[in-house]
Order: sequence, then structure tokens, then C-alpha cells
Amino acid sequence: MPFEAFIGLRYLRAKRRNGFISFISLISIAGIALGVAALIIVLSVMNGFQKEIRGRILSVASHLEVSGYDGRLAGWRDAQAMLVKQPHVQAAAPFVSSQGLFVAYGNVRGGLVRGIEPALENKVVDVGHHMVSGKLEDLKPGSFGMTLGVELARQLGVGVGDKVTLMTPQGNITPAGMVPRSKQFTVVGIFKVDMFEFDASLAMVNLRDAQVLERMGDSVSGVRLRLDDPMLAPQLKAELRPQLPQLLVTDWTDTNANYFRAVQIEKRMMTIILTLIVAVAAFNLVSTLVMVVTDKQADIAILRTLGASPGSIMKIFVIQGAVAGVLGTLAGVASGVAIALNLDVIVPVIERIIGTKILSSDVYMIDYLPSDVQWGDVSTITIISLLLALFATLYPSWRASRTQPAEALRYE
Repeated sequence: MPFEAFIGLRYLRAKRRNGFISFISLISIAGIALGVAALIIVLSVMNGFQKEIRGRILSVASHLEVSGYDGRLAGWRDAQAMLVKQPHVQAAAPFVSSQGLFVAYGNVRGGLVRGIEPALENKVVDVGHHMVSGKLEDLKPGSFGMTLGVELARQLGVGVGDKVTLMTPQGNITPAGMVPRSKQFTVVGIFKVDMFEFDASLAMVNLRDAQVLERMGDSVSGVRLRLDDPMLAPQLKAELRPQLPQLLVTDWTDTNANYFRAVQIEKRMMTIILTLIVAVAAFNLVSTLVMVVTDKQADIAILRTLGASPGSIMKIFVIQGAVAGVLGTLAGVASGVAIALNLDVIVPVIERIIGTKILSSDVYMIDYLPSDVQWGDVSTITIISLLLALFATLYPSWRASRTQPAEALRYE
């Protein structure tokens, strides 16, 4: 072992002369570990929330949509056949989208009406797995059946088997003026995706019934796609736009851009704020090394008189600080990852101790803390922590290398 490493490690663990400095070194290591662990846990929870919300959005929203600029897509079968041949596309389904007023038992609510092919829709989105009652296959063409979001059904006061009158903005011209068209539908199913936006405003009917209601003939509003990886949707959208210049191509990040942009900004700001905790621990490491350098003035002078170069003196204290930084970082990574991976066990224990729930299902969409440990984030945090610890050692080590033996030994 080089003598610089030997002396640096000895200074790190020595307790005989000055136990206070060793205690401060331990606090520095613990501070770095605490900051790293907190950063990993918080980012894992934010990643978990983002993954959970993204999954619920994609249970009713497709990864990619191709539609006509005027809301109509004629010859959609040819477009669908071409789209399913694209790389990463797993399934495609036509849809008709419109808005209307739902009337039942004197209750009136506005919402979105989506015409679907039940067999194809189940391949594009997962709403079929969120049916509280009934199933999508009950939407038979010509039967004018309807599935409602659970909150919309509650507001209308209806259940499976009840009648709902749907009024559309497109009206019929009569001698009395424009009269909205209306059609009575039978509720055949209710779904719940735990997203208020959809549960309170979305209704689905058979594609053929929606075409009849909107007088679209054989046209549809567009085609919805499911990809093998939702994160590839923006890339595929960019590839499809030159191929389909006459059509509108959008992905799920467009329709939910504000939400995901807000989450990304919040995650970035939390990363900066929590990184400051690691920086504070690194500054504590600076003060520790300054105290060690002051305490070891005589030792440094003796090493210099024995022939040690200023560079060797600097290496001694760089090694001491770097080892402290590595120990703190590794301890923080290990504890942070362990806690993040076991939040589903730890949080219920904490809730039982404090006697209350951390997340209430009445306020939030979920009643548990989701966690998604992304190893890319862990690697970034580890590198940042190690770099901060290394930079923290440079100034005290440089001061130590500038020590003059005669001045240090004058009063010994």
C-alpha cells in the first residue's frame, strides 16, 4: 500500500489523540449517507406516482391517435391496415369521438361519447379490465347500449339496465328551428379507472351506433394505436407525420402534456433541492478535513522533513476525504434502495404507529406510496455524491501541502 493511502486511512479511523475529530468525520459520513438515501427515496416515490398515473391514463387513452383534421376519417380501413404494419405497433382500433348531454331522472351532465369496436378496443386500452359491472362486449351494434364512468353514472343516478337519453350538438332543422338530436341508450356496463376526468365524463357506445348518431356513414373520427412501449409514441409520431401529411397524428403525451410537464418540473426541482443536502454534508467534510489538517501540523512537518513532497501530503488528505465520501455514498445508496424497494411494508408500519394514513383515498387517487427505483437515477445520484465529496477534499488538502515544516515545528 502506498504510504499516502496508509496514513490517510489511519487518520480516518484514529481516535487516540482527538476523538472529537473522529466523531465529526463520522457525522460527515452519516450526513452524506442521509442525503443520498433521501434523494433516492423521494425520486423513487415520484417515479412511482408518475408510473401509476401514466398507467391509469393509458387504461383509457391510446398511445397514439391518427384522425382527420375535420373530425372525419374516410377510408379508415386502409389507414388501419397501414398503421398496424408500423414497427412497435401491437394493435389498432377505429373510434368515433363526440360530445353530448346525458339526461336521466331529471339529472343532466355533459361529457365525451366514444364509439368503439369492443373486440378491438380491448386490444388498444385496458378499460375492459376496469369494469365494475357488465363488459365491453355487451355493446352490440344496433342495440344502442352504453357504458358509463362510475362517477358519471352516480351523478345521473343510473345503473345497469337503466335508460339514458343522449343529446348531441348536431341538431335537426324543423319549422320551429334547430332541435338537438337525441337518442335513448340502455346502460349495459359501468367502469372505474380511478381517474376523475374519465370516470365523471366518459361514455362508450358501439362504433356503428355512434356513426348512426353522428350521421357519419362509414367514416370514423380516427384510429387508435397501442405500442409495445408507450415511451416510443413521440418517436413514432414524428415518423408517421411525413407519411400522413393529410392526417392529424397525436400521442398520449400531447393530450396530457400539462400534467407530465408539471411532474417533470417538480421532479427536477426536488432533485436540485435534495442534492443541496448532499452538498451541505460535503461542506461538513471540508470543515472536518480543515480540523484534521490543523491538528496534524506537526505530523505534516515531520513527513516533509523526511522527504515527503507537497503532492504526497495532498494525496494523504484527498484519500482520507474521498474514502469518507465513498463510505457515506455507499451507505446512502444501500439504505435508500432498500427502503425504496420496501415502502409497501414500511409505510403501513408507520401508519399503525402514528394512527393515521399518510395518503387518503378520499383526497388522492391512490391510498399507498408507490415506488419505482430507476437505476439510472441511482447511478446519477451516486456519481454526483462522489464528485461533491472529491471536490470537498481539494482545498483542505491543498492547504496541508502548503505547510512549512519550520513554521509548524517552531512551537513544538
